[in-house]
Amino acid sequence: MFAIVDIAGQQFKVKKDQKLFVHRLPGEEGSDVEFKNVLLTSDEGKTKLDKLKSVSVKATILGHLKGDKVIIFKKKRRKGYKLKNGHRQYLTQIQINEIA
Repeated sequence: MFAIVDIAGQQFKVKKDQKLFVHRLPGEEGSDVEFKNVLLTSDEGKTKLDKLKSVSVKATILGHLKGDKVIIFKKKRRKGYKLKNGHRQYLTQIQINEIA
């Protein structure tokens, strides 16, 4: 069984006991989170589509961390303009416990 869920503005295909990284979620490590914005579920070939009100996905927050550094470099030729900047995205690692 799998589900397509909208988590923090992104859509993820999730299964039970799967671990994944999402944008930073509020909550402490070890706390449970419930996602009610389920777009699709599929169980043994039976697919339910559209925003499902009765289905929710429950997960546990495993930890908060930062992603890899992305270097942003801007330059305009013959003008002496150079700009180097970096960014690290704040992420949360979650584990899917149940699709109910």
